[in-house]
Amino acid sequence: MAEISKINDNTYEVPIGYRPGMRVPGRIFVSAALRDMVESGTIDQVANVANLPGIVNYSMAMPDAHLGYGFPIGGVAAFREEDGIISPGGVGFDINCGVRLLRTDLQATSVQPRINTLIDALFEAIPSGLGATGRLHVSDQQLTDVFINGSKWAVEEGYGVEADLSHCEESGHMPGADPAQVSVRAHKRGRPQLGTLGSGNHFLEIQRVEEIYDEPVAKKFGLFKGQITVMIHCGSRGAGHQICTDHLEVLSRAVKKYNIDIPDKQLACAPLGSPEADNYFGAMVCAANYAWANRHIIAHWTREVFERYFPGSKLDLVYDVAHNVAKIEEHEVEGKRERLYVHRKGATRAFGPSRSDVLQAYAGVGQPVLIPGSMGTSSYVLCGNDRALDLTFGSACHGAGRVMSRSQALKLFTGQNVKAALNRDGIVVKATSPSMLAEEAPQVYKPSGDVVDVVHNLGIATKVARLVPLGVSKG
Repeated sequence: MAEISKINDNTYEVPIGYRPGMRVPGRIFVSAALRDMVESGTIDQVANVANLPGIVNYSMAMPDAHLGYGFPIGGVAAFREEDGIISPGGVGFDINCGVRLLRTDLQATSVQPRINTLIDALFEAIPSGLGATGRLHVSDQQLTDVFINGSKWAVEEGYGVEADLSHCEESGHMPGADPAQVSVRAHKRGRPQLGTLGSGNHFLEIQRVEEIYDEPVAKKFGLFKGQITVMIHCGSRGAGHQICTDHLEVLSRAVKKYNIDIPDKQLACAPLGSPEADNYFGAMVCAANYAWANRHIIAHWTREVFERYFPGSKLDLVYDVAHNVAKIEEHEVEGKRERLYVHRKGATRAFGPSRSDVLQAYAGVGQPVLIPGSMGTSSYVLCGNDRALDLTFGSACHGAGRVMSRSQALKLFTGQNVKAALNRDGIVVKATSPSMLAEEAPQVYKPSGDVVDVVHNLGIATKVARLVPLGVSKG
């Protein structure tokens, strides 16, 4: 990072001219403790994104940023509606990979003695793993309804309750879905995977609220020390991946058609308002809605398992956030309100109390920002602040961020050793394969606390609670 300049203790600037063609500077939000973990390739990707037409203010990278496809994972960029673009690389393959947090009325002292049994039951109830198929067998018409209505479809089918919808980003479904832009192949991949956890860094975790940083906000979110929470991290599965793949091919041709000069072919894009851009956006919304329905169904089955072992217990939804998505939002740019297409790839929306988008239950406070840790480390609940609107178009980090590839992890760790280490720390883990545990060892990620401290210190999103894992179900 020698060529970039330090703005403050948590902000570094990639100047125009770092790479040819930059329209705006880059901003990397990172502390001294994390600075050396930022790969040169990630900085290059921040600079490359700054080349794209219509980009506003900065090309940004959150403190968990690392090398991705086109955009860095942890990348944020906003584009003007009139002269900007939309790019699948700024959303990612796992469209609306996100996190859902359920709070219970249970104390850890009553759950911990049964944690092994509970994790076994959750692992059995919720299919997981690469290519896993679910318990549901939806028709083509039902899948189309999922693409259009997201979590609303799930509630109408008896999964979850109406109150859950008001505690989801976008109420669990974005407008603008166009199922006609979803290929037969994407339908084929998505139909059997609804209600599945997936693989990689996806998980279902039983947690204990270990620390409260802000009592009034924690109370608003319904959190208290010693409480049991459940965190669900997953996305749009094969449907989202195929939708991204399909439209990348189309937008790769659109770059040539519209004479867009890009420094990296992975930044394939199309001008906003073009048929290619509209078609991708409509398909992306379908995948986002699928992901919300997917997490909704998994949450319903989680409640059923808890009811079996803790009859009468409550599991209420704190919030559900999207990590990989492009959204049409109004933001202030140079003193004027503008409609922008905000790309958040491995980044979480972090709206403060001034935004009408914040749900009524959290009015006057700001939206919950959910930051999962790596397997075996702390997760955090934060609260979005209005400061984020000035700095990051209302965006924060989304997790810990990898510092090691999966192939490197497999050379250094074994699933057996990782599981043994977690067990010694009092964490029960269940996974479909030992290699998955090795690939997701806590050591391959940045320290989640250091990542969260950056956005907290910047005032983008401030700490409310820290959650520690008791049991983990992995794909």
